[in-house]
Amino acid sequence: MTIPEVDSEYPGTAVERMHNARRRAESLTPAQLSADWPEVRRLLLWAAGLKDLTNVPPGQGNTSHAFNDYNHCDATCMLGNVSHNQNQGEVAGIAIGNLLGPGIETASITELGPGGSWSTCTNGCNQEPPRDVAHVQFRARIAWKLVWCPPDFTSFVLVDDAGKQLASGTPSGRVPSIMERRANFQIAKGRNMQLLLWPLARDWGDVAAVAPVAGCEHARQEGNYGVRVRPQRSATQTIKRT
Repeated sequence: MTIPEVDSEYPGTAVERMHNARRRAESLTPAQLSADWPEVRRLLLWAAGLKDLTNVPPGQGNTSHAFNDYNHCDATCMLGNVSHNQNQGEVAGIAIGNLLGPGIETASITELGPGGSWSTCTNGCNQEPPRDVAHVQFRARIAWKLVWCPPDFTSFVLVDDAGKQLASGTPSGRVPSIMERRANFQIAKGRNMQLLLWPLARDWGDVAAVAPVAGCEHARQEGNYGVRVRPQRSATQTIKRT
């Protein structure tokens, strides 16, 4: 019998499923992620372990919003016994209750591994410790996060829970509005942001209030740009078998 992996810091994480979601994200090439946005978004759903469901009501598995606005951009893999957890007010800006379990069960691709997936809300990820839906409501790490990058927000990166860049792209077509893309970066950026951004930009331009931290100046000199955040133990350092 296979003994499941357990993340001792975030025990709601579906660890096998999370690793598989990261592998899928890493397999996506810049060319694939620079295609027409509807096709790119279908690839993102596939990498997250989600079906492309638009013919069911919201709350019952509809994924048309996933990675399609400023906030629903965390690919989260959670164990089945926590997928029905509700928000009791711990996550600011999220409705009390926020019952996602039925939709998670319907929308999750089973072959990715035990547990389920959802595109959870990013807001709160820039706090220390993270106060977003994944880490608080589900006690789970994210598999990866989508962040649109300055200065023009035409490119995005996918980064994992520890800040490793997995993939990037510059999609064409009807991407989310510029307001959504800017807001996505705004709620993710900051000195305590739980990721390392490499935005694929020549210059930060006039993007306001980008928190400078150790390593950024060196990155600029080397031709890379980003916001570096708190040192964090990798998932492998806190995962054990039980």
